[in-house]
Amino acid sequence: MSTFEPVLTRNTRRPDSEKIATYLANGGYQATRMALKMQPDEIIEMVKRSGLRGRGGAGFPAGVKWGFMPKDAPQKIVAVNTDEGEPGTFKDREIVERDPHSVIEGVIIAAYAVGANRAYVYIRGEFFLGVKRWIKAIADAYEHGFLGKDILGSGFNLDMSVHRGAGAYICGEETAMLESLEGKPGNPRLKPPYPAQTGLFGLPTLVHNIETLACIPHIIERGAEWFAGIGTAESKGPKIFSVSGHVNRPGNYELPLGVSLREIIYEHAGGIRNGRALKAVIPGGASTPMLPADQIDVPMAFETLKAIGSELGTGAVIVMDESTCMVQAARRLTKFFAHESCGQCTPCRLGSTRLYEILDRIERGQGKKGDLELLLETVQGIDGTTFCPMGAALVNPARSAIRHFRDEFESHLANKRCPVNGR
Repeated sequence: MSTFEPVLTRNTRRPDSEKIATYLANGGYQATRMALKMQPDEIIEMVKRSGLRGRGGAGFPAGVKWGFMPKDAPQKIVAVNTDEGEPGTFKDREIVERDPHSVIEGVIIAAYAVGANRAYVYIRGEFFLGVKRWIKAIADAYEHGFLGKDILGSGFNLDMSVHRGAGAYICGEETAMLESLEGKPGNPRLKPPYPAQTGLFGLPTLVHNIETLACIPHIIERGAEWFAGIGTAESKGPKIFSVSGHVNRPGNYELPLGVSLREIIYEHAGGIRNGRALKAVIPGGASTPMLPADQIDVPMAFETLKAIGSELGTGAVIVMDESTCMVQAARRLTKFFAHESCGQCTPCRLGSTRLYEILDRIERGQGKKGDLELLLETVQGIDGTTFCPMGAALVNPARSAIRHFRDEFESHLANKRCPVNGR
């Protein structure tokens, strides 16, 4: 993979990378000039041909989503999701803090393609620096004529503003984010209708993740074929992988989709710290099923991870070495989801709490006979029965930990202590 040229992170290591002068000096906003000379339908078809899939977790084809936006609606909106609350994921934060203009450029092109004249940025409340960078970048884009009325003399108008969330994980779900933007509690909406039909303030709304939007200018400049030439048959383009946990060099690594999990861990992240052995990996953020060490030769792509029972998610690789108690790992992750449940539906509100209570007593050496069966029965009662996808996400830590490390759970129950740390 040594010949791969990073594009999404190419500006993030430059001095003053967040400033518009730096962005312009390195070719910024050239894609905007190109796009505004094209027909909107040309751009949509170009994005479809590129094979770009959403980088926020679901992996839905971006061009297809653009095509869902109605042609005849008098008002349309683009909503930018910067509510990066998935444990282990920190790629969007780096882009916003160090290269916000690449996202603004993606927003301009997307808005022009779907006929939207208003864009709203929603950002996680804890990203204080990111909020400042967004506000400054948007103001500079207005000053240089890239936002506002008659952008670059094209006749296209676009207004953009930034809005802070209040730190709720659930607002990363697109419809909960829209509810929050409207000033309501961030509870997910029932779908259908989808945001492309009825979104923010009841208007057709295109919702995209930061990394997805940052890909757009490169597709316009370099072409759909260039983008589609990177990656695998079903997973195209570059991807930023956020690597954390028991590795020597945690951080963000931009690599082609299809790179092996082993290469990410051992070549780019420097291997397991303190010379310990690898035990388990969560490949796509806390909501994706964990994998044991013997499955890390899997290509990091939507289709290949799904084939072995996991998901690409956000591409956040959480590495756990041999000192990790898997019951404790499942317990901590489940506690997070139980805390972050919006409480709107019973399976998630009560089920997540019950899952945590069972895992907690097993970890504390107070597990009962039948607890494993009760865990799996509770998982079955939650998965697929909740109002939004969080139900499927919250059961993954417990279900995948039992699947791959059942003996560790059974040892906790039989011996009333942890076989890993002895407690």
